[in-house]
Amino acid sequence: MNGQERFIKTMNYQPVDRPPLFEDGIRQQVIRDWRQQGLSRKDKLEQLFLFDPHEEIEPNLEPIPSLSRWPTQISGMQKFAARLNPDDPRRLPEAWEEKLDQWRNRDYPLILRVHRGYFLTMGVHGWYRFTDAIRLLVDDPAFVKMWLNMQAEFCCALIEKILSQLQVDAVLFSEPIGGNHGPLISPTMYSSIILNSYRPILKLLHSYGVTTIIYRTYANTRILLPAVVEAGFNCLWACESQAEAMDYRQIRHEFGRDLRLIGGIDADALRMSPQDIHQSVMELVPGLLTNGGFIPLADGRVREDVSFENYVYYRKLLEKVTHPMYS
Repeated sequence: MNGQERFIKTMNYQPVDRPPLFEDGIRQQVIRDWRQQGLSRKDKLEQLFLFDPHEEIEPNLEPIPSLSRWPTQISGMQKFAARLNPDDPRRLPEAWEEKLDQWRNRDYPLILRVHRGYFLTMGVHGWYRFTDAIRLLVDDPAFVKMWLNMQAEFCCALIEKILSQLQVDAVLFSEPIGGNHGPLISPTMYSSIILNSYRPILKLLHSYGVTTIIYRTYANTRILLPAVVEAGFNCLWACESQAEAMDYRQIRHEFGRDLRLIGGIDADALRMSPQDIHQSVMELVPGLLTNGGFIPLADGRVREDVSFENYVYYRKLLEKVTHPMYS
């Protein structure tokens, strides 16, 4: 069974030899540190561990050319709209035609990123713009709805351009909208304004037969999940969250098969002892594997404070738990 088949069957609650085992996000600085901790210079991680490759297509969803000043009222939207041209070739990854040939003959899962979430769509790249994005929701929700609907229309045109040429295995909405204490926007406002703007995109995706729609969120957005699932998202990928806030066991109990799960293993445990790693993996993974629809993975990037010894222990344990033949 290849990686693409394994992913599709897992997301459809069908029998697999084992779940997909994606590589954790590991920066080059971490690899350099591990070279001093026992990782040989000739060794590559994909040779040491069981990694299922996957790829994400990331079209350019930013205004082109970029804006020096983002609009704060309707009068400024015409200039913004002119920079959302879905036919601009710069929207697609470089060497698009060459990559199309590769992707059409792949044996691994391919995921298309289709939205960057509320804050990035509103141009929040710093605190000054964050204030605007929050204030506008309260003071001028009609303006925000116009903005998000314009972005959705642009996204739909670009998505259709891509999906008319290529079949993908899943799509991904990124939504960095939470802090450790919860979402930065009220659930009511999030549902009525932001989620509603996603519905045309979701409808288009269904028309192209996309069955796995991933909601990749950050920190604590637990209270938003009922509305997210109701809107049509059917897979959660929670990142950089506190384990107790986004407890996958509780989430599975509440939503059942309506919500597939990617991630869930507490990345903080990788910084601690092998016993902590063992507890984090064993309390979560075996039970969720029994029900299917689950890809076990650390819930955040592996950073410099994770030792190579700990990472080896974690990955080997994960291989053993998911498929005993690799123990």
